[in-house]
Amino acid sequence: MLGDILQQLSTLTLSIKHSCRLPRLSGFLPSSLPSPSPTVAASQVPGLFREPYILSGYRPVHQDWRCYFLSLFQRHNESLNVWTHLLAAPVLLIRWWANVGSLGYSFDAASLPLSVFLASSFTYLFFSVAAHLLQSHSEHAHYLFFFLDYVGVAVYQYGCSLGHYFYTSESAWRDSFVGALFLPGALFFGWFSCAGCCFAKYRYRRPYPLGRKICQVIPTALAYLLDISPVVHRLVTASWTQEPSLPFHALQIASFLLSALFFSCPIPERFFPGRCDFVGQGHQIFHLFLSLCTVFQLEALFQDYARRRDGVVEVFGERQLWLACVSILALFLCCILTAFITMKHMNKKLQERDK
Repeated sequence: MLGDILQQLSTLTLSIKHSCRLPRLSGFLPSSLPSPSPTVAASQVPGLFREPYILSGYRPVHQDWRCYFLSLFQRHNESLNVWTHLLAAPVLLIRWWANVGSLGYSFDAASLPLSVFLASSFTYLFFSVAAHLLQSHSEHAHYLFFFLDYVGVAVYQYGCSLGHYFYTSESAWRDSFVGALFLPGALFFGWFSCAGCCFAKYRYRRPYPLGRKICQVIPTALAYLLDISPVVHRLVTASWTQEPSLPFHALQIASFLLSALFFSCPIPERFFPGRCDFVGQGHQIFHLFLSLCTVFQLEALFQDYARRRDGVVEVFGERQLWLACVSILALFLCCILTAFITMKHMNKKLQERDK
C-alpha cells in the first residue's frame, strides 16, 4: 500500500511541470523542471551508495540537483527514510500545541530547556531528511550531508539531556557523581558521538568492517547512557501511579532500544534480499522508532515541565538555565567544525583517488 502511495506521489512532479506553463505562475516558477531519472539496480551506482541486501530502487548519480529535490515525490529506496522524519516534524508541532493548550506554557527561563529540546529535534530531523534526499547526487554530496546528519544527532542528544536534567532528574541523582558531571559530560559526549561517526565514515569503505560500527556505536551509546541516566533513576525510584510522565519515559526508552537494534542490524532485508528495497528496510524501521522516541520524549517532558515549572528557576537558578541552554550553540559550532574538517580531508582523499 505504501508503495502505491509513493507511486501516486511521483505524479506530482509532472503536475508541477504543467503548472509552470500557467500564465499566473510563469513569473514565479521556471518554465520547465527536470524529471528525476527512473531508479536503477545496485550494479548501476557506485559502491558507496549500495546498501547491503538492497538490490534496486537507487537514484542515478550526477543528475541535476532539482531532480533530487523532486525525488521527494518519486518512489525509490530512500523514500520512506525521508518521509518518516519529514512527517515527524508536523506531528511534533501538533503535540506541542496540544500540550501548550492543556498543560500551559510561557516563554521564560523555566521553559528554555523544553524549547531547546524542540529545536534540537527539528535540527536532527532536518539534517536527516536532507541527507537521505540529497546524498545520491555525488560522492562529495554523500559525505557532506551525512557528516551534517551526525551534527544533527549530536545536537539532539544534548537537547534531550537538558530536558532530562532540568525537568526529570531527582535531587538525589543530581547530588551523585554522575549528576555533578552530567551537563559538561553531555556536551563532551555529544561532540564525541559526532566525531566518532564522522571518523568512521571517513576511515572505512564498503564492505564495512566491524570497526566502523564500533566507532559509531560506542560514542553514541556512551552519550545515550549518560543522557538517559536521570530518567532511569526516576523510573526506578518514583511511583508510577503518581507520575504521569513515567509511562512516556518508559516508552521512549523502549522505542530507542528498538531503533538501535534496527540501526545496528540489517534486518529484515538480510533474510529477504531484494524484497525490502522500497518498504521494510531496517533503516526505515530505525527512523520510525526514533521518531516515536522523540514524540514520547516530548510528551514526558511536557508532563515533567508542568509539574516542576514553578520551582525550576528556584532549584537551578536562572544563570545555570541560560548557560546550559546557550551551550548548545557551542556544541553545534564544534560539531560543524568537526564535520567540515573531516570533509576537507575526505575531499583530499577523493581527489587523490581520482588522479
